Amino acid sequence: MGADPQIVEEAKWRKPSNPAGVPTWSREGIICTGETYKDKVKLTFAQGAALDDPAGLFNTSLEGNTRRAIDLFEGDVIDEPALQALVREAVAFNLAKKKR
Repeated sequence: MGADPQIVEEAKWRKPSNPAGVPTWSREGIICTGETYKDKVKLTFAQGAALDDPAGLFNTSLEGNTRRAIDLFEGDVIDEPALQALVREAVAFNLAKKKR
């Protein structure tokens, strides 16, 4: 994630049914995870409900109190500046939470 050079990418939650694990990006807490499905890739922001999303990237998991997600389908065009802004906001949220 080019939005912040201090973001750590790793695979978490490996299990027999998913030996590769779940791609996870974090800095002072999880920013988002990536899950692959037959028809889409889902980016789930751990604290997405607390983030401002002026570009309207969040398009699923909108009813929860904590997480928000972006489902990406084949052929979708990603608004990279908006996604990077969302990632930077998630980092700022995690850093502010750490200071409390």
